[in-house]
Amino acid sequence: MTATVPGPDGRPRCFWCSNIPEFFPYHDHEWGFPVDDDVRLFEKVCLESFQSGLSWRTILAKRENFRAAFAGFDFNRVADFDASDITRLLADQGIVRHRGKIEATINNARRAREMVQHEGSLAAFFWRFEPDSKDLPEPQTATTSKESVALSKDLKKRGWKFVGPTTVYAFMQAMGLINDHAEGCVYREVVEQARQQFKRPV
Repeated sequence: MTATVPGPDGRPRCFWCSNIPEFFPYHDHEWGFPVDDDVRLFEKVCLESFQSGLSWRTILAKRENFRAAFAGFDFNRVADFDASDITRLLADQGIVRHRGKIEATINNARRAREMVQHEGSLAAFFWRFEPDSKDLPEPQTATTSKESVALSKDLKKRGWKFVGPTTVYAFMQAMGLINDHAEGCVYREVVEQARQQFKRPV
């Protein structure tokens, strides 16, 4: 059984929540619940890209600043960002000021806009890579999978950047394409019920 830690109510949560108290609300209300909203999916891809080499604690603490800086992660708006926006973002102390990741986010917004035109929605595309739950490893023991490798490869083929297999796997964990809550975590069953009721986008 994967290690757990008592939550604020005394019930067990995934052990990684013990890192900081702010992780508990994120864990209880967001992480692993299935998402079909294109803006939320795009936001998560971007934030996972920004996290590369950093901690999720850093990104979560700055998430509202990121949202303000990147037009709420409305990819149709971000796709129109230009050189002046890059200059503005590089001067924004509220976000991670990494030129490559900033430029990748703008590029990925343009690729997202193209994807919606070709696929109907980001959700329809991403959920094609949902693995069979019977093939999943023990919770929180993997950082990549054959599905995350395939998704990463497909995104890169379409011109997306900063979307390696590990980044994509973390995205899949968070957006509910897999239920990676620890065995013994009280939210594992809650998330599983949400996944069972979730209507997969097509």
